[in-house]
Amino acid sequence: MDLPIPRPNADTRPYWDAAQQDRLVLQHCADCGAPQAIPRSYCGTCHSADLTWRESSGTGKIASFSVVHRAPTKAFRDQLPYVLALVDMAEGVRLMLNVIGEDRLDTQIGDPVRVVFEPRGADGFKMPQVQRSPA
Repeated sequence: MDLPIPRPNADTRPYWDAAQQDRLVLQHCADCGAPQAIPRSYCGTCHSADLTWRESSGTGKIASFSVVHRAPTKAFRDQLPYVLALVDMAEGVRLMLNVIGEDRLDTQIGDPVRVVFEPRGADGFKMPQVQRSPA
C-alpha cells in the first residue's frame, strides 16, 4: 500500500513544486521579514499578504521527537518503527518531519539534521524528510 501524498492548493503549491526539485522553500513576509513554516496567503505575524518564497539552507536541529510503534493507518505499517520529529530549522521556523535513514532510531534532541527528499507512490511524489548529520 502506498503512503499518502499531499494535495497541494494555491497556498502550498510553490512549496510542493520546489520539493519535487529537491529544494526546500519557506515563505517570508516582505513587510516584516518573518519566516513562516505553514504556507498561507497572509503573514502569521503582521497579517500582510506580501509574501515571498526563499530557499532554505535545509539544515536544522531536533527539538523533540517520538518513535512511533503503532501505525495510524495500514499504509504506515511497513514503516514501523518510524521517528517523527520537530525540527528547528536554521531560518527560525519549526517543521514536523520524519527522520529517515538506518540510524533514525538513534535520534536525540539536539541532533543536527539535513533535509532530504523521499519519493512516494507510483509517481514518486517527493516528501521532505530529514536525516541525521555529523556534528
